[in-house]
Amino acid sequence: MTEPNSPVKDKDYNLVCVLEASLRNAWTMQTYIDDADAAGDAELADWFRKIQHNSEKAGEQGKQMLLERLRSDEGGRA
Repeated sequence: MTEPNSPVKDKDYNLVCVLEASLRNAWTMQTYIDDADAAGDAELADWFRKIQHNSEKAGEQGKQMLLERLRSDEGGRA
């Protein structure tokens, strides 16, 4: 199976896409955590919390990487 060609082939665009997906996933996990807690399934809620934590961590790392790249691009302009 081949992937469709992306109209944008850019490492910074890819970073922004993954950053957005990570932060959206962290946000969405809260709904799943609440649902599992409401159903009394602590094991599932804890698993969702671990996923949320990993997504938040990836989001924070992505934000830092984006900031560094934006600052680098800014410094390269005269």
